[in-house]
Amino acid sequence: MAGSRTARIAPALVTALALAGCAGGGTASGGDPQRNADATTVSLTIAANVAQGGKNAQEADWIVDYVIPQFTKRMADQGVQATVTLQPSGVDDEQYKTKLSLDMRSGGGADIVALDGIWVGEFAQAGYIQPLDQLVGPAAGSWDGWAQIPDPVEQLATFDGQRYGVPYGTDGRVLFFNKELFARAGLPADWQPTSWQDVLDAGAKLKQLPGVDPIQLNAGTAMGEATTMQGVLPLLAGTGAALHADGKWLGDTQQLRDALGFYQSIYGGGLGDPQLQQEAKGRDKSFQEFAAGRIGILLESDYFWRAVVSPTDGIAPMPNRDQVVGYAKIPAQQPGKGLGGQDFVSMSGGSVRALNPHTEYPQQAWQLLQFMNSAEAVRAQLGTTARITQRDDVNADVLGNDPMLGFVATQVLPITAYRPGLAEYPQVSQALQEATGAVVAGTAPDQAAQEYRTALEGALGGADDITSG
Repeated sequence: MAGSRTARIAPALVTALALAGCAGGGTASGGDPQRNADATTVSLTIAANVAQGGKNAQEADWIVDYVIPQFTKRMADQGVQATVTLQPSGVDDEQYKTKLSLDMRSGGGADIVALDGIWVGEFAQAGYIQPLDQLVGPAAGSWDGWAQIPDPVEQLATFDGQRYGVPYGTDGRVLFFNKELFARAGLPADWQPTSWQDVLDAGAKLKQLPGVDPIQLNAGTAMGEATTMQGVLPLLAGTGAALHADGKWLGDTQQLRDALGFYQSIYGGGLGDPQLQQEAKGRDKSFQEFAAGRIGILLESDYFWRAVVSPTDGIAPMPNRDQVVGYAKIPAQQPGKGLGGQDFVSMSGGSVRALNPHTEYPQQAWQLLQFMNSAEAVRAQLGTTARITQRDDVNADVLGNDPMLGFVATQVLPITAYRPGLAEYPQVSQALQEATGAVVAGTAPDQAAQEYRTALEGALGGADDITSG
């Protein structure tokens, strides 16, 4: 569900302990983390937006064919008869989110629920999920798996400094570039820009090549959330600005104006194709253009490497991908100016599995959640597929033959950041997309930033929760 647009569900003015009912359709369970800890018969359910033979079928098969039989066997070895079932959905992410929120609001729902990471804050504020240490006690902090999850990745499942679940799967954004075009333009094959100006300078050299668009940076509303994740947010991170901090959303600030100014340098300076940003299938077209050697630099996630230009089964396959496609970290605006004083930045998506506060079996549900995120289970889910996981130890094992994914796992994940998981985010993202689209169409960055703030005030009902400066 990484990178999906989500429906807004207004936070409920309740806490999870005040909700009636319990997971699995039983009676209210109370708040004791040790309730039913000694039960010898246990029934647990897992809710995920998956379906065997349908959406996210590989994950569904893994849960049904591996997780459930392996976990029930382990419980049997402990003298516990466990019944575990999958509650599949296989629907649009917004429909799945709405169903989850309605189930959990009424005190129902599965014992373990899969969430897009961007929903965590919203569900926490609504009281649909609670911090792990409240639900299962000290056992939540003693799991050895935490040591294998990088701190930035752990933030995917964290809200207000507390863990609400365990992240599973993530990605990272980098600058991809075409080495053949770089060679023709006199640029190095091991290119690693250290500032925004370095990127623009490379674009200026690529501009000399006929039939080549030097830089593709997603912009406008037609690109949707890709504009925000593969454009605005990495740039804001490069200025040192978080989109949401200290209870406020970023407004018309110098950092935003600088980010929009970078868009102006690209699309007002002839370094990118402004028309492409307005096309309904513009992002897909940019993939085809890059694969055909007509785009020099492209900011994208590792999805581009795995699923777009994959030599054998990509949607825009490049048989010579490993020789032609280069990748580099996204530089901060200037060295040391990125979030946390970083020289390089990135943005990531990912998903989270959380416990339902109304589970009758918090300790056993936590055992199941730990097992699902164990090295053994994560390797089993991957099968023969190379993909970045939440665990360093698994990544070290499975990414050795894929230098690009290894690069993301070791060089990008330690510096990445995530979108704020709050109910207002989709509207904020929409306003950012509109601002970039305006700049691409010729609006000055300062004016676009002012219009963004106006749109933000409308979405948030005022200026109290907006920074300025």
